[in-house]
Amino acid sequence: MGWHRELLIGFDLETTGTDPRTARIVTAAVIEVRDGQPIGRREWLADPGVEIPADAVAVHGISNERAAAEGRPADQVADAIADVLVTYWKTGVPVVAYNAAFDLSLLSAELRRYSLPSLRDRLGGVDPAPVIDPYTIDRWADRYRRGKRNLEAVCTEYGIVLDSAHDASADALAAAGLARAIAARHPKIAALGPAELHRRQIEWYAQWAADFQNFLRRKGDPEAVVDGTWPLRELANEPA
Repeated sequence: MGWHRELLIGFDLETTGTDPRTARIVTAAVIEVRDGQPIGRREWLADPGVEIPADAVAVHGISNERAAAEGRPADQVADAIADVLVTYWKTGVPVVAYNAAFDLSLLSAELRRYSLPSLRDRLGGVDPAPVIDPYTIDRWADRYRRGKRNLEAVCTEYGIVLDSAHDASADALAAAGLARAIAARHPKIAALGPAELHRRQIEWYAQWAADFQNFLRRKGDPEAVVDGTWPLRELANEPA
């Protein structure tokens, strides 16, 4: 059958910014997907406790007023998301996130911000796994394809309908759909078990980061550093 025909858990965050050290969760979605169809979902709206910048509001559409009026406390949201994800990992169910290093590192930073147990703590000291990241897999499997690699562009490449980009539920569902589509196009990826695919992505991401770092240094930035850690970077929080 292949892992892509089994239960997958789509995951996405919409946030106040693009730096996982300082950005805060605004909305989140965890969607159970089987055979391409959503069979269950959990959604959260948080009051991040800080102002949501106008450019972030323009992306995901959640205003400061709505977040303050309808959102749950940010620490409760982060704690709930972590508990849900850990439940799947403990049973070996893959969590699918597009550019997982961002979402999981940001969630980790939120847990640390509120002195909550980390993902590793909740998993008994092991790293979150298995994680499936269509961004990382596509970049390895079709490395010479030109053009953008954002979620919208890669969905178009694989024929995945993305109804509302930057809506957490839509993006989580699209990520799961992309994982299935990539596996269908690339049988060697479909043939890997989730645990082995997770290990391969660690290698692929590290190789991409090293290559990109070398590229930046050749182009005139000798101090460029590209972090090759995947899928979780335990970054120290910085003041927001």
